[in-house]
Amino acid sequence: MRILVTGGAGYIGAVTAGHLLDEGHEVVVLDDLSTGHRQAVPRGAELVEGRVQDPQRLSRALDGADAVIHFASLSLVGESVREPLRYFRENLGAALSLLEGMASAKVHRLVFSSSAAVYGDPQVEVIDEDAPCRPVNPYGMSKVMIETILAEQGRAHGLAAMALRYFNACGADGQRGEDHRPETHLIPRLCEAMLGRRDDFVIYGDDYPTPDGTAIRDYVHVLDLARAHASALGHLDRPGLEVVNLGTGQGASVREVVDTARRILGVDFQPAVAERRPGDPPRLVASNQRARELLGWIPRDSSLERILQDALRWHRAHPDGYRGIV
Repeated sequence: MRILVTGGAGYIGAVTAGHLLDEGHEVVVLDDLSTGHRQAVPRGAELVEGRVQDPQRLSRALDGADAVIHFASLSLVGESVREPLRYFRENLGAALSLLEGMASAKVHRLVFSSSAAVYGDPQVEVIDEDAPCRPVNPYGMSKVMIETILAEQGRAHGLAAMALRYFNACGADGQRGEDHRPETHLIPRLCEAMLGRRDDFVIYGDDYPTPDGTAIRDYVHVLDLARAHASALGHLDRPGLEVVNLGTGQGASVREVVDTARRILGVDFQPAVAERRPGDPPRLVASNQRARELLGWIPRDSSLERILQDALRWHRAHPDGYRGIV
């Protein structure tokens, strides 16, 4: 198939584009490189530089496409709390432009990069797809709104869509890793701190209602996420929206992540503790039963040790991130 990957110069998008190429697909990446990296786009993919909201660039990228995987969005929870209008304008605007372009190009299959943020602060130990969507920040709200639009487009115009609600993406695939500017995610910040490249690493909150007081998350290796997106392309066989969680079903606290990284590196590292970040729920852990049954998906690379080993290896080899890659 010929697949358009919007946001394919970003972290998960680039790894997914590389995996699709390995599977024998043709890949077109549409990315304005505002947060993505040209160096992350895998060799063999065609790069169309531009915004999804640019009709001409989008039309060029959609030419001949059989399906679309839509990653392009703003995705920082804290920033979305500070700048809600920007998040609604950019995320909803990109989705609406993409759907209009797909309708014009007669492309009717879409895999959407959604998020566990749609669930907000659920009052259950393990979250399945029937849990109510009650996002607590504008980022999660924008994802819920887009899922609603996809469902309506399916009813009205035959769009076959799957929203993959994934939990905490992390790890690296050897060639591509996590390099955001600024970096707000736990594991890359931890890697940089433990490798002596930053001194501002802190644990945000140790007073959550969890066993050790730090927030619990479900960490999923980016390679497992890439495989899930590729598998989803083969299950877009009827109009409407299907939602699928991508997680391991196992949670790890921030302190557990720090302690595991300490064991791997054999160093003593005692981070300071700061106040909670706004919009962060205490616990997010997924049920992945639907992903297993529908997609045949098993998160085989998502042990905490494997995630941290791969992330540390990438950060050690790329001290300047993608800026050090010619």
